[in-house]
Amino acid sequence: MAPGPAAPALPALLALLGALLPGLGGAQTSVDPAEAIIPRGGSVKVNCSTSCNQTSIFGLETLLTKKEVTSGDNWVLFELTDVQEDSKLICFSNCHEQTMAPMHLTVYWFPERVELAPLPRWQPVGENLTMTCQVAGGAPRTNLTVVLLRGEEELSRQPAVGEPAEVTFTVAVGREDHLANFSCRTDLDLRHRGLGLFQNSSAPRQLQTFVLPETPPRLATPPIVEVGTQWSVDCTLDGVFPASEAQVHLALAEERLHSTVLYKKDSLLATANVKANPEDEGTQQLWCEVTLGDENRRWQENVTFYSFPAPNLTLSEPEVSEWTTVTVECEAPAGVVVSLSGLPSGLAVPRAQFQLNASAADNRRSFSCSAALEVAGHMLQKNQTRELHVLYGPRLDQRDCPGNWTWEEGSHQTLKCQAWGNPVPELKCHRKGDDALLPIGDLRPVKREVAGTYLCQARSPRGEITREVVINVIYHQNNILIIILVTTIVILGTVSVAAYLYNRQRKIQKYKLQKAQEAAAMKLNTPATPP
Repeated sequence: MAPGPAAPALPALLALLGALLPGLGGAQTSVDPAEAIIPRGGSVKVNCSTSCNQTSIFGLETLLTKKEVTSGDNWVLFELTDVQEDSKLICFSNCHEQTMAPMHLTVYWFPERVELAPLPRWQPVGENLTMTCQVAGGAPRTNLTVVLLRGEEELSRQPAVGEPAEVTFTVAVGREDHLANFSCRTDLDLRHRGLGLFQNSSAPRQLQTFVLPETPPRLATPPIVEVGTQWSVDCTLDGVFPASEAQVHLALAEERLHSTVLYKKDSLLATANVKANPEDEGTQQLWCEVTLGDENRRWQENVTFYSFPAPNLTLSEPEVSEWTTVTVECEAPAGVVVSLSGLPSGLAVPRAQFQLNASAADNRRSFSCSAALEVAGHMLQKNQTRELHVLYGPRLDQRDCPGNWTWEEGSHQTLKCQAWGNPVPELKCHRKGDDALLPIGDLRPVKREVAGTYLCQARSPRGEITREVVINVIYHQNNILIIILVTTIVILGTVSVAAYLYNRQRKIQKYKLQKAQEAAAMKLNTPATPP
């Protein structure tokens, strides 16, 4: 091996020996500063000096880039530049013996990268989440810590170990963490070295939490649907958080249905209105799937689509003359049984008919045909009705138009006279003799002038009929006033005669009394005749 490469190690060896063997002369080497901290890539000036009072040889043992700035008899000032890492320097001097003084140089620098590892897109509530902060660079590591933040809240703090440092934190995730921002921050605390607290932060990452219950969604749908009709289906799920972020899919077989979703606090309701197409006939699977985060819940039901046309009810003639034979017939497609009104109950066949001889009583008679079909255990029924019109001439009988009415004058009465027929006949009643028209209906009050015998005639295009109606009105002549007047005159006359006779008798008695008194007086006043 060539001797050249060993030469740089000689001063170090000498320095080490000088440190181990104290000098006999008592001269000491000193360094200023004994400790220093500088930013990476910075520079520092180091003063090496000796207490020797003679000319000495000075040196600074280091691998760093250095240059002598200035010197004196017993000191030398060196400048170190582009310092990249921590170093231990040794100042040495030779004054009879070699002495040395060490210096500790610390380099600080901020992390080059602080990053919070990507979070899961969705995190279930109630489960623990491990977050990782990655820190590349930064020194001194003994003064570097990594902090996990939720917003501005400090959750945990750990030292940065390793290069790059990976610091993990475990957090129990709750609903309150939904849409919270998490980040990492490094704290380089150099305040005890006369510097400051230096902080670097990662970009925040937003966390989305969710709750999706284990219970499947509920489907509300009719089990059977008739093709060609509109039907609706509802899908609900409770306990979902956040409900507005959930995706709902409704599908029939493999075809997705267009649905409207209503979100509440912790629940959702999806509704779809669908028209059942003929090609859907048969049993199909209807399913609803709710997706939130990376989980989903699904439920399905069977829906049976069926075709069930109404039965065909026909009348051979919907409008006939009286006593015409009419055929009533009802039929339905294969697999459907019908029952027809007018036939004995209990007959369930795909086709039913009967005939009738139409009479006036059959006018506007309603015929009903009921069809029954069993679909997926459900018994369905459809009805069809038809009305028969029978043409017949006017009817005017005792029941509908009584022939004799007797009323008291002034009473309130109703004259009932109804003619039947199809078409409906026109009814008029005229009195015999003067041809006066009899008002039919409300008679308030009954007057004596309405009494008489009337001919009521009902007429239609199919003929006419006449009926005699007699109206009797009972009334009493008014003699009460005359009786009262005569009685009053008789009473007044009797009283007058009695009064007259009484007064006349009094006058007669009074006159007789007066004459008797006069005669007595004359007798007293007449002188006696001498004997």
